[in-house]
Amino acid sequence: MQLIARSIALAYNNLPRPHRVMLGSLTVVTLAVAVWKPFVYHPEQNPIVKHIELDSEQVRSLLPEASEPIDQPPPAEDIPQDDLDEKVESETGVHEYVVSTGDTLSSILNQYGIDMSDISALASTNSDLRNLKVGQQLSWTVNDDGELQRVVWEKSRRETYTYDRSGSGFKASLETLKGEWQDSVLKGRLDGSFVASAKAAGLSSGEISAVVKALQWQLDFKKLRKGDEFAVLMSREVLDGKSEQSHLQGVRMRSSGKDYYAIRAEDGKFYDRNGSGLARGFLRFPTIKQFRVSSNFNPRRLNPVTGRIAPHRGVDFAVPVGTPVLAVGDGEVMVAKNGGAAGNYIAIRHGRQYMTRYMHLRKILVKPGQKIKRGDRIALSGNTGRSTGPHLHFEMWINQLAVNPLTAKLPRSEGLTGKDRADYLATVKQVIPQLKLN
Repeated sequence: MQLIARSIALAYNNLPRPHRVMLGSLTVVTLAVAVWKPFVYHPEQNPIVKHIELDSEQVRSLLPEASEPIDQPPPAEDIPQDDLDEKVESETGVHEYVVSTGDTLSSILNQYGIDMSDISALASTNSDLRNLKVGQQLSWTVNDDGELQRVVWEKSRRETYTYDRSGSGFKASLETLKGEWQDSVLKGRLDGSFVASAKAAGLSSGEISAVVKALQWQLDFKKLRKGDEFAVLMSREVLDGKSEQSHLQGVRMRSSGKDYYAIRAEDGKFYDRNGSGLARGFLRFPTIKQFRVSSNFNPRRLNPVTGRIAPHRGVDFAVPVGTPVLAVGDGEVMVAKNGGAAGNYIAIRHGRQYMTRYMHLRKILVKPGQKIKRGDRIALSGNTGRSTGPHLHFEMWINQLAVNPLTAKLPRSEGLTGKDRADYLATVKQVIPQLKLN
């Protein structure tokens, strides 16, 4: 045994130093494993159970960044309304849309959070819905949970299809009107509000709303003065001496000695006398660069804490605290304050149809009533209010309905070209002479 030990020692000493170090290390590890007696836990023998109770604040801290729904009221509840909003207020849950270039049934409804299963069921009812034409009109109704209940499709001036929910699908009905279309010019002079003056001139609430939308980017209707004049060309369908429906063809407003025009083109949009677009362009994102989306738009999302439906009406961007926040379009600041769960937040009205809101801000840089331009810096992002991490919550509303800011059809500053412009200018020559003021 001693001879074996000497032989091993001699062989070890004759090895190069790196080899001796490696062999020694392996020997130590082998001896350690040989003498170690690990404790093996068998749960079936002595189970260890520990109950941990978390309150809602602790549960919230375990949720993904900026993922908690904000129970913030819609704009109508914290932004003063006026008589120009009368029609919108009386039709809660209803939205109207004029089909424009590139629109499909899916792209129109999906931006409002309508489920693709409902869109597919609707399209299967009438294959023509898959090929909407520019200028056609859609309106739809949703319930309190955001589920599609009814769709009205004005296919032409004669044919109107109505699709009502029936189980998991929709039941269609067709209404064909056989009245005569007549053009009417209605004129007035402001004596009080525009709404009262327009009604006195013979316009219905729906027609007044159409005029306001057509001129919303050129005029602030709240600043019209007594004595301002207007002329409106309406095309009305008359059946048995009663007007059934109408379309605004053109409008002229004279305010403080300046004339403003909006004339309808074949695509259903309104342009000025030269064929230039009236809408103001919007930015897609409220930051200089695009950031990761940490929580998407979902009008029927369940609150992970309470288990009840708490719509996430906007998009959360994972931005560092202090990131500059930009206004996505021209408009007026309506709200700039601390909103509780929303933290420091800003609401901006763009024209009369569009509203954007920016929440959880660290610092607000604008004041209520301030006029701002697209791209203006309005705030610095933060982590205020009920928030699980630094982020910017951004909302976009159209006609007081929340839409997905990432997919919404945004207004663009564009004009007509080529044959479309030539056809439009021919229409202008026919319409403008009819819009003479008193």
